[in-house]
Amino acid sequence: MRYREIGLPFGVFSAALGVLLVRFLVPRPIGMADNGDGWRILCRLGARELDRPSEYFVRFSYGPAPACDSAYISSQTWIDKIASEIGQWLGSSAILNLLVLGVLGCLLVAGGIAAVVAGLRLSVRNSVIATVALLLVVADSAFFGYFASVLSEGAAFLGMLLLAGGLLLMHRTGPWRYAGAAVTVLGAMIGINAKSQTLLLIPLFALAMLFVRPEGSRGLARWALPLAVLAVVGTGTALMQSTGDPANAEYREINTYHVVFNGIVDGKHDTAGDLAALGLPPEFAAYVGTGWWSANGAWSSPDYPKYRDKISRRNIAQYYLEHPVRVVQMLHRSAQETLTARVPNLGSFGEHAGQPPLAKEYRVPVLSGITGWIAPLGLFALLPIWLLIGWAGLRAFRKRVGRRDVGLVVLTFLLFAMGQFLVAGLAEGIENIKHQQLTIFPTLLAGAFAALSFLPRRNGESEPEKQPETKEPATAVS
Repeated sequence: MRYREIGLPFGVFSAALGVLLVRFLVPRPIGMADNGDGWRILCRLGARELDRPSEYFVRFSYGPAPACDSAYISSQTWIDKIASEIGQWLGSSAILNLLVLGVLGCLLVAGGIAAVVAGLRLSVRNSVIATVALLLVVADSAFFGYFASVLSEGAAFLGMLLLAGGLLLMHRTGPWRYAGAAVTVLGAMIGINAKSQTLLLIPLFALAMLFVRPEGSRGLARWALPLAVLAVVGTGTALMQSTGDPANAEYREINTYHVVFNGIVDGKHDTAGDLAALGLPPEFAAYVGTGWWSANGAWSSPDYPKYRDKISRRNIAQYYLEHPVRVVQMLHRSAQETLTARVPNLGSFGEHAGQPPLAKEYRVPVLSGITGWIAPLGLFALLPIWLLIGWAGLRAFRKRVGRRDVGLVVLTFLLFAMGQFLVAGLAEGIENIKHQQLTIFPTLLAGAFAALSFLPRRNGESEPEKQPETKEPATAVS
């Protein structure tokens, strides 16, 4: 590798890390408060809190607590474990210190940005543009706090960024390609295993591996490394998912309950007709808007056992097939929630930061501010955004454009965002803005790469379409 090839990514890493650390710590640390799901990860560290975590403030320090059992699977536990070991090595008495976790997150994110820039092969000026574009996504106020939280979205975001960098590097030749394979394995393992929803990345990742091809490679030289990466990630994911409950079966009835009483029967449409279509009695209208954990939930009714089989995925799917207009209405609302981006019920600051409960930081509000402004448009805004990103991805994928690598990244994350949108919109009924974080983040990340696909590679690294050879006319010899 030439010195410049190494020096530019290192400079990007250093600059991005500096910006992210300032973003995290100045003038006071920020994170993302726990909505109550954090115990599922914390208990594996022996750091479970004995009372319900507050949504109002971030708890930056978690002390020891009695061990608990959780079947929840998340790669966030790997990152938390590393942060826990580092914190205790530094002398912290906490089992998990979110300040250490946040700094570790900044290091990994900066590494992901450096990998992306190295894979893009841009001029110095355009590399700066790419760095700024990526920072606007990962440092946005809607997402950045998750890197210092006990929630699993941070692992999902980090995994996607590293996966993007790895895929781009695997299109290069020589040592860069093998470095890209390592980054791809790391990003895929973190991103795919972040939570049950990110398992949707599996088929898209496998498909992406089939299209990874450095310039001029054929046969074994092309296929050996991608297939090896696919085998490693597939085996690692299978082993990871076998350690717990990958499908979150314990929450299946809970999720379907929320879809019924918060999504389909929402009190704003034909409540009586929707209940009848679902096979539920009219008196269940009293439970519209209730949650599974509500004191007056439908499960408290003596009649609930008779209708329990109606609170099922099969029954909900049948309803969707028979009520397409209602499905569109639900997806329109989901699009509004997706574009809102900022979770309303989670604070950004510690309890002693001098901020009121549920206070949120707005240090980098650019992208989430724009999407929040157009959020009322719902599908009328989200669908055109997806179409524009998809067009740019397909354009880049064309060989004559020479940015097939970027096009692959764009289309991978766009398709994941669309799949997650349907899952969160139709199969989950509460905390929809938070659940759609895995839609808006890959959408914006794909949008950033779509814009970067218009930047040319630095001189000497273009990939023009080969033109058919023409023969010179024969000259008659007298």
